[in-house]
Amino acid sequence: MPKKKYIVSLTSSERNSLEKLTKKGKTAAYKMNYARILLQADINQEGGGWTDSRIAESLNIGHATIERVRQRFVEEGLESALNRREQKKRRQKIIDGEKEAYLIAISKRSASRHACSQTPTGKSNWTLQMLADKMVELNYVEQVSTETIRQSLKKTN
Repeated sequence: MPKKKYIVSLTSSERNSLEKLTKKGKTAAYKMNYARILLQADINQEGGGWTDSRIAESLNIGHATIERVRQRFVEEGLESALNRREQKKRRQKIIDGEKEAYLIAISKRSASRHACSQTPTGKSNWTLQMLADKMVELNYVEQVSTETIRQSLKKTN
């Protein structure tokens, strides 16, 4: 078996903080699992560190996860190893809270004579396409799909 590239060597203070984290019970499950991985992989414990196979079997976690946690601990430190990475390619929402409020105001029919709350002439209800067109017409968004409109309205109902 090849020698491990990323060797986990915890200080006593790191070990104590990880043990507290796993015993507290008020921590996210993934963070608790990452702490357990580091504790079991630590070469400074009695008997040395566990193998990845043994850790995977005992915690029911994949080998790739164990390797990633080891690597992040060695390269970036304890805090980085315990936390998830921020997703880099996440798209911004087309309809945020403010635009959603405008959408709701447009879509709700009320007794008032407010221009946005009235359906177009000859129509009894707003369609998703009409709502999308109205949002673009009023310059709330540059472009928006009917599916985005549907999902926004579904959240609020």
